Formats: sequence, structure tokens, C-alpha cells
Amino acid sequence: MAKRRDRVSEAVIRRLPKYYRYITELKNNGVQRVSSNELGQKMGLTASQIRQDFNCFGGFGQQGYGYNVPELHGELKKIIGLDRQYNMVVIGAGNLGQALANYSGFEKEGFYIKALFDINPRLVGISIRGIDVLDIDSLKSYVGKNHIDIGVICTPKEQAQEIAELLVDCGIKNIWNFAPVDVVLPDDVVVENVHLSDSLYILCYRTGEES
Repeated sequence: MAKRRDRVSEAVIRRLPKYYRYITELKNNGVQRVSSNELGQKMGLTASQIRQDFNCFGGFGQQGYGYNVPELHGELKKIIGLDRQYNMVVIGAGNLGQALANYSGFEKEGFYIKALFDINPRLVGISIRGIDVLDIDSLKSYVGKNHIDIGVICTPKEQAQEIAELLVDCGIKNIWNFAPVDVVLPDDVVVENVHLSDSLYILCYRTGEES
């Protein structure tokens, strides 16, 4: 059985969602077996790289057989941690915060937005897809009464660091930050800074290469 390892490289961790996405697609298509060569061709990786990555978690395949797709899907799900539910709060109920609340796909993977928080009195009190927008002043009390795993920051960059520190002060140690600035927090806090414009910049650069 696969196990999480404490010393898995960041590069391997970053590839795990891609593995899971491709294996999920194969599983949904009814594929029962896939070789490292076939998987590598689909993902743009070498067969050797795939075997090395999977060996970080104990390995899954059999020589001459490849990987059992349903079993590999289950193991990757456990490794990533998708075999449990995660409760989230979103700070910032503007366009991005509301878009996240309206996206039902998170729930299919076990991520549930329990509440949104904002300072705007015109937003506080409304409901988005059944999720209430609460006053930011009630955040600490809410988190104290409800088990929250992840705090999502969708505020302007000027407020992001303060909000991140507030989330940590509330006891939330996993931060998903969509504000266009990197927040700096203690080492025991897991932060994923998401810069939506980065992919667009890369696309722009590659478009310029072709011209």
C-alpha cells in the first residue's frame, strides 16, 4: 500500500495532481491497465520519471503488466489526501470569491465551502448557492465553533497579508491565497499562492515566440 513520505521532493508533489487527473480520466473511460510508457506519452514525461515518482510512495506497477488503473487511482487519492472531506472558508465575497462559491466541482472532490466573509455591508447577509456571506468580524467566532481545514483568500493584495495572519490566529494552518501577492507566514503554515495571471503571461510569451 502506498504511503506518504516526509521527504518527497517539491517537483514530485507538483506532479501528483497531474497524475491523478490523467489516471482519473483513464478510470472514467473504463481503462483497466496502463504502462508507464503509455502514461508517459499522454503526460509528456518519460517512463523512467514516472516509475521514479511512484517509487517515492512504494511503487504500484508490476513489471510486464504495468499499472492497474482503478487501484492506482485509489492509491493516488490516498496519497494526495482526497479520501476525506475538507471544510473551507473564503475571505472576500467579490467576483472571485463568488465564482469559487458557485463552482460545484470542489464538492465532488471533497472540498466544501462552508461560509464566505467580507467587510462590505452590501454583501454581508446574502447567500451564494446556499453559502452565507458573513461579516469578517465574526470569523474567529465562526472558526471556533466549526471545524475549518482551509482558508481561502480572495481579497485585494493590500489586505492579503493581514487576512492571512488573521486566519492563522484563528487556528487555520492551510491557506489557499488568490490575492496577487505572496503572503509570508510561519513555517508550520502551509501556503499555496495562486497567481492567475502567471499562466496568461506564459501564454503571452510563447505567443510572442511564434511571431
